[in-house]
Amino acid sequence: MSTTFTIDTATSRANPTPAPMKRLTVPAIQRRKFEGKTQEPLVMLTAYTARQAQLLDPHCDMLLVGDSLGQVIYGLPSTLAVTLDMMIAHGAAVVRGSYHSVVLVDMPFGSYESSPQQAFASASRIMAETGCAAVKLEGGEAMADTISFLSQRGIPVMAHIGLTPQAVNALGGYGARGKSQQEHAKIMADARAVAQAGAFAMVLEGVMEELAVAITDSVDVPVIGIGASAHCDGQVLVTEDMLGMFDRVPRFVKRYENIAQTIDGAAARYAAEVRARSFPTDDQVYRPKI
Repeated sequence: MSTTFTIDTATSRANPTPAPMKRLTVPAIQRRKFEGKTQEPLVMLTAYTARQAQLLDPHCDMLLVGDSLGQVIYGLPSTLAVTLDMMIAHGAAVVRGSYHSVVLVDMPFGSYESSPQQAFASASRIMAETGCAAVKLEGGEAMADTISFLSQRGIPVMAHIGLTPQAVNALGGYGARGKSQQEHAKIMADARAVAQAGAFAMVLEGVMEELAVAITDSVDVPVIGIGASAHCDGQVLVTEDMLGMFDRVPRFVKRYENIAQTIDGAAARYAAEVRARSFPTDDQVYRPKI
């Protein structure tokens, strides 16, 4: 079980601190899929900060500290430049800000691919320094031995197959996968390989719906879809995409709000009041008490 850290509400804006409750566990997530079926789909969103985690935590089963933070937080062109230190810093913040969800941290590009031993060194550091419950890594059959190595040493692993952003250069872009019969068979083989290797769940990204349905029905572990199918055992989205923080989002994203417009409007009102010297008002300044 992951560690829960308490936020000091006397010094932190991230309050009120939620009432303590038992955190979900990896085995609890696994048990949600019983005899090949998941009655209530699993809910997962990305989180990168303590406050964001607090707001999302009551609604989610899992919070993913995704390497997508490279693009969402740092403005990088891809996830490839994300470092282990970046993932650990944000992972620790999300654990501190949550009390209910299973927190997973992405293993960044270059931190696990060369050998199972390298992966263990990186994953053990992530878990020790963040308090998270599991790690996520990209790759199918090629990563099966690594997943097995980690799982046998007490590190729960969520696999990530289909469209794998860390392999964007090899894939030639972010287009949907599984269109050809050959690619369909390869991704199906990847799903079976990571499940057999001991992954407790898998993210299935950017694949044709027919393939997503087939994979969900053919493996015993939960399949979390993103650009896949409502038939999957759960869904994940990048929170900022879901909230409408960016002008351009993938086709598979549904915007539930337009937060960018809200922020733009608030900043415009603030700027206008500052320039008009109508802010701050009497309510926002300190004066001697009479």
